Amino acid sequence: MNPYAPRQISVLQYIFFIHGAQVGFSVLTLPRELAEIAGTDGWISIILGWLLAVLVSLITIQTMKRYPNSTILDLLPHLFGKWGGKLITVVTLLYFFFATTTILLSIVSLLKLWLLSQTPYYLIMFLILVPVLFIVGKGVKTLARYAELIFYLSLWVPIVLILSIKEMHFLYLLPVWKAGLQPVLKAVPTTIIAFLGFEIAFFLYPYLRKKQFASVGIVIANTLSMGVFLFGTLAAYVTFSPDEITHLDFPVLSMWKVIEYRFLERLDLVFLAFYLFIISTSWMPYMYFSVFSLGKLWRQSYERGYLIALMLLLTAGTYLYTPSFTDVQKLRFGWNWAGMVFGYAVPVFLWAYTRLFDYVSQRRIP
Repeated sequence: MNPYAPRQISVLQYIFFIHGAQVGFSVLTLPRELAEIAGTDGWISIILGWLLAVLVSLITIQTMKRYPNSTILDLLPHLFGKWGGKLITVVTLLYFFFATTTILLSIVSLLKLWLLSQTPYYLIMFLILVPVLFIVGKGVKTLARYAELIFYLSLWVPIVLILSIKEMHFLYLLPVWKAGLQPVLKAVPTTIIAFLGFEIAFFLYPYLRKKQFASVGIVIANTLSMGVFLFGTLAAYVTFSPDEITHLDFPVLSMWKVIEYRFLERLDLVFLAFYLFIISTSWMPYMYFSVFSLGKLWRQSYERGYLIALMLLLTAGTYLYTPSFTDVQKLRFGWNWAGMVFGYAVPVFLWAYTRLFDYVSQRRIP
C-alpha cells in the first residue's frame, strides 16, 4: 500500500515541480560564468550538461521503479540497515538544508545589492520566509500546484524580453568552436548546479499518480530547464559583447536594466520582484524535503513545527552573522561540489547497489 496516495500529484505537476526546483538563482549568473570559461560557446556546455542531467535522472527513475510506494528515505533502513539508514538520512538532511541556505542567502545578497541596500539582512530573510507556512507547510501537493501556477504566470517573461531588446548582435556568437572542444567541456561542471533539482525525484516518485510517465516527465522537466538556460544565455550573448559580459555579475538582470519605457525606467526592478516568485519554486522544495528528512529521522511528522524552527534558525543566523557576497559565492561553490556527489554520483551508486542487493537477496532464497 502506498502511504503517499492521498497526496498524489499529476504528471504535469511532477514536471513543473522538478523544473521549478532547477530554475533558480543560476539563471541570473550562468551567462557570465560560462563566458569566463568557454566564451560565447558556453551555450554548447548547457546542452552537454542537459545530456548528463537527463542520463542521471533516468537512472534515478530506474532505481525508484523497483520500489514504487517508497521514497528513498523509506528504503535506506532496508538497504543499509537501521543505523546506516539513519546516517544517510542525516547526510540527506544536511544536503537539503545546505541547498536551502545557499539559495536563500544568494537571493538576500542579490536584493541587498540591487534593491534594498539599507534594509537589514535578517529582515529580508524573514520577509522571504513568510510564505513558507502557507505553501511549504501544506506539503508536496500544494508545492506542486504552486510550481505549476508560477510556470504559467512566468510565460510573459521571454516574450517581453525579446520584444524589448532593441539591438541584438548575432555576430557575437560566431565563429562557433572558437577555441575548440576543451573550453566547452571545461564549462560543463558549471552547469551542474544549474540542473540540480532533478534529485528530488527520489522523493517525488511515490507521489506521482501515473508512474508510467515518470521517465518522460523528468526528461521534459530537464528539457524545459535547458530551454530557459539556453534562452537566458543566448539572449545575454547577443546583447552584450564577449568582453563586456564577463564584467557583469548578473547579465540577465542587466538586460532588463537597459530596457526603458516612457512610463517605466527601471524595468529590472519589476522583473526582480517577480523573479522572487520564480526562484521560490527552487528553494521551497529543498526546504520541504529538509523537514521531511527531519521527520523521517525522528519518525515523527511535525512538519509545521520543524518549518517554524528552520525559519527561526535562518532568521536568527542572519541576525547574528551577515555573510558577504564573497561568502555566498563560496557557499555556492560548496553546493556545486555537494551537488556533484548527491545529485550525480549517488544516483549511479544507488542504481548499482540496489541491483546487487536484489541479486544477493534472491540468491539467498532457497
